[in-house]
Amino acid sequence: MNFLLSITPSPVLSAILWIVLFVAALYFARPTAHKLILATGSSLHKMFRTASLSAIKAEAALANRNREVLLAAGREAKERIVEREFDRINETVRKDLANFSALHRNLSESINRIEEDHREAVDVPPDPPGWVNAVEAVAAIDSKDSRVGVGGVLSDIHKSLVKAHKEAMVAYHEASGKRHLLLRKMRPEWRQIQQTLSKVGKNVDSLLGRSATIDRHMQEYEDIVKGEDRAVSVLSSSSLVYFFVSALVMCVAIGGATINFALIARPMAEMVGGTSLIGNFRTADIAALVIILVEISMGLFLMESLRITRLFPVIGALPDKTRVRMIWITFTILFLLASVEAGLAFMREVLLHDELATSALLRGDGAEVIANNYMWITTAAQMGMGFILPFALTFVAIPLETFVHSLRTVVGLLAIGVLRITSLALRLLGSGSRYIGVLVAQMYDLPLFIPLWWASRDSNSGHSGDNDLRKVTL
Repeated sequence: MNFLLSITPSPVLSAILWIVLFVAALYFARPTAHKLILATGSSLHKMFRTASLSAIKAEAALANRNREVLLAAGREAKERIVEREFDRINETVRKDLANFSALHRNLSESINRIEEDHREAVDVPPDPPGWVNAVEAVAAIDSKDSRVGVGGVLSDIHKSLVKAHKEAMVAYHEASGKRHLLLRKMRPEWRQIQQTLSKVGKNVDSLLGRSATIDRHMQEYEDIVKGEDRAVSVLSSSSLVYFFVSALVMCVAIGGATINFALIARPMAEMVGGTSLIGNFRTADIAALVIILVEISMGLFLMESLRITRLFPVIGALPDKTRVRMIWITFTILFLLASVEAGLAFMREVLLHDELATSALLRGDGAEVIANNYMWITTAAQMGMGFILPFALTFVAIPLETFVHSLRTVVGLLAIGVLRITSLALRLLGSGSRYIGVLVAQMYDLPLFIPLWWASRDSNSGHSGDNDLRKVTL
């Protein structure tokens, strides 16, 4: 700086000279500089626009792929649901049709018995008594014939009438009792028929309900196959719900695994050594973690063998005989590991008691240690937790499958959102680079306001002189 300001005897004059030279250089380089600045802004604009278009194309491709994944997952889920509904209908129909012949025979026998009892229970009018004929005979006797004892005949008729009435009443009571007995015998048959028909009605209503459910699922399946937007929207929202629910259940399972780790880590230190290390971690902690991971793996293989989950198609494609063997093998290994954990939990309680006794002896009150009669409760609880938690962790396979399948959709939606934001940012940068180029060009002219003003003044005076010349010529 001292050298630059010493080119003339006066530093102020040197500074003014350098400023004049700098302004003159900027003025003469102005057209080229403007072209360079505007070309740079335009190039940046085109570059950002191209990058934005690439991000838009990547977003569209990812959206199509995410749509295909959603439709494929939804189609597979609907196929499983429809298959399960058809299996239920098949089981119901098989049971009903298998018992249809016996049901038909029971109904026929019950109806025949009811018809027979009803036929026997018909109220048959009693036969007319014999005194009716006697009355007709007395009515035919001539009243002038005094030889006939009409009074005696009427007395005999009265006696016969009383006797016939008694016999008719006795017979009527006997017939009514027999009829009521037959009707009482028909009552169980009526109830049996009513129960059978009610059962058939319930089965028919169940089939109709399942048919309506299948129709609804088939309509949704057709929408998924056609790839309609409404089906994609429903699948997307369902996938998000499944993701968060399965993530919550996975967090609960991680908590259970942590408790399980705390139960067996301490006794494992007594088995493998509490001071040995593998890297920066204790061998006992690694051993406990390996046991828990093996239990989770066995539970996952057990769920796959039972065809509850479908993370490994190879296991689901095994023959039924091999698959049943795998079920028993994985269950046996899981049972043994659960038993080992129960033993380790008991060992943990024993070690805790030993530490308490040792601490009491060191304090000098070992003889005053009071035996707690309720310590078996905590021991049993720890052993129960050590035995149950491995089987509880078995069901982690179900939310894990849901989490894995929904994770693809969620990651795709997040990637689509990131690409969309990136595309918008690139478009803004492209538009901003063009305007920034214009702004930089205007700022370039800011130190040159005096030469530019003088040039514009000369240009205006030259134009006015031309106009005067034109007027004189005219």
